[in-house]
Amino acid sequence: MKDKIVMISKKYSSLSRPHLLDKVSELGVNFEKYSGSCSQCTVAALREILGFEDVIVKVATSSCGGQAGLSTAACGGVIGGAIVLDYFLGRPAKMVSATQTIPQSMTELSRAMQASQSFCNKFIRQYGSILCPQVQEKIYGRSFNLQDPDDWKAFMDAGAHTDPTKCMSVVGNAARWALETLLDRML
Repeated sequence: MKDKIVMISKKYSSLSRPHLLDKVSELGVNFEKYSGSCSQCTVAALREILGFEDVIVKVATSSCGGQAGLSTAACGGVIGGAIVLDYFLGRPAKMVSATQTIPQSMTELSRAMQASQSFCNKFIRQYGSILCPQVQEKIYGRSFNLQDPDDWKAFMDAGAHTDPTKCMSVVGNAARWALETLLDRML
């Protein structure tokens, strides 16, 4: 059962699959460069291509920097990509019950989890982890405590939002891999 149909925005509908993937990656890099919040920028790039509701971008706001900037949890690009995958492939609310078992509910849950696992495995292959500190170690050679002002400055000085090979590339990859995962399952 598909709750949503993947519709490429009219602006991008003439692009081939490889060009769509390149475009969403480019958008992810640029959103991260100018706006920050790896989670939200991943979703924003995907929204540009897929045209879903603005509120989905909003709900991804603070899931960045290892969750709310705490530098301890999943990379925001992972969270943002998973949010969009769940938007299209997730188990519908009508299949979540506090009073009864609903036929097909676990099948829908499994389908969504398989898509997110495929997406996360791309992160693991590239960065060795889905966790923000380990992704930072891979791209910076160290991790940063984003709550510490000195470490925050070091993070920014290391090119967090100015070097396209740092966090900007992670967002570009997250947007690409999420769209790729979605297209593989829905088109």
